[in-house]
Amino acid sequence: MSLREQIKDDIKAAMRAKETGKRNTLRNIQTAIKQIEVDERKELTDAEVEKILMKYAKQREEGIKQFKEAEREDLVAKEEAELALVKQYLPEPMGDEELETMIKSVIAEVGATGMQDMGKIMGAAKQTAGSRADGARINKVAKKLLLS
Repeated sequence: MSLREQIKDDIKAAMRAKETGKRNTLRNIQTAIKQIEVDERKELTDAEVEKILMKYAKQREEGIKQFKEAEREDLVAKEEAELALVKQYLPEPMGDEELETMIKSVIAEVGATGMQDMGKIMGAAKQTAGSRADGARINKVAKKLLLS
C-alpha cells in the first residue's frame, strides 16, 4: 500500500472514530499532495510524498517554536499533536553516528577537500539520506567534518 493510500485510509478511519484533529491534519496533508499532483499532472511516488510530509513537519516545528515564544500553550499542544501524527508516516530518522558515517562516505565519494565542495556534499548526502535526515542536520555534520 502506498503512502497516499495509507493516508486516505487513515482519514476514513479517523472519520469513523470521530477523531477530528487527526482527520483535519490528514486532510491538510492530502490536500498538499493533491495540489502538487494537479500542478504537475502526475501521481506522486512515496519518496515525493515523504518530502511533502517532511515539509509539513518542519512547518509544525516552526509553529511550535513561535507559539512557545508567544506563550500560546493551547496552540503549542495542537502543533505538537499534528507533528506526532506526521512523524508516524515518515521513516525513522538517522541517528547521529549513522548520519556522520554516511556523510564521511559521501565526502570520500565526491572527493571533497574543503568548504568550497559543500554543494556537492549536500546534493549527494540529501539524495542518500532521503527523508531520514533534513538538510539542516546534514549541513551541520558536514561542516563539522570538513572543518575538523
